[in-house]
Amino acid sequence: MATKTQEVAIDKVLVDRFRKGDEAAFEEMVIRYRDRIFARVFQLLKNRQDAEEVTQDAFMRAHKGLENFRGDSSFSTWLFQIATNLAHNKYWYWWRRKRDQSISLGQTLTDDGDSTLIDVIPAEGEDPSQEAITQELVDRVAECMDYLSPKHKEILTLRNVKNMSYEEIADHLEISVGTVKSRIARARESLREKLGSEFNL
Repeated sequence: MATKTQEVAIDKVLVDRFRKGDEAAFEEMVIRYRDRIFARVFQLLKNRQDAEEVTQDAFMRAHKGLENFRGDSSFSTWLFQIATNLAHNKYWYWWRRKRDQSISLGQTLTDDGDSTLIDVIPAEGEDPSQEAITQELVDRVAECMDYLSPKHKEILTLRNVKNMSYEEIADHLEISVGTVKSRIARARESLREKLGSEFNL
């Protein structure tokens, strides 16, 4: 099995070949990463059809954007970020479309979890059992999520959508539990700042 260093070196050769007009090089990239990209987005979306669509879209985006790939990160990191962002966008679009017109702050974000919207955007003096969020605000939350940094967007999705524990997130992202907690706190604060004065329930 190739080491990380070897994989990066192979990717660099393939990127260089593609930029010189060798389409077969991109097909090799697809073969190398398709299963891993699919596994990643399926883990996020929990839906095989959606994961297939996002995987295909990720490679289409990569094919289109590879000419401008600067190489600040490895090709695999860049590709996984494209796929992750597309998966997040897919989820939030679904969420905006499927939720009822009125959503309680205490309503869970997933059918089998106990994280609520108030965990993401807590506000002082509110009673989750009585306050309701209009569809307009739900849409606003989803839009603001799109403007968070990739790290903040990912960690809120893992915590509040997938209902993962701090320890599970730490293992998943290969960071410490302390870093998980601080990143979640910063992500929530960033989201509240982006909501701004519009969040005045």
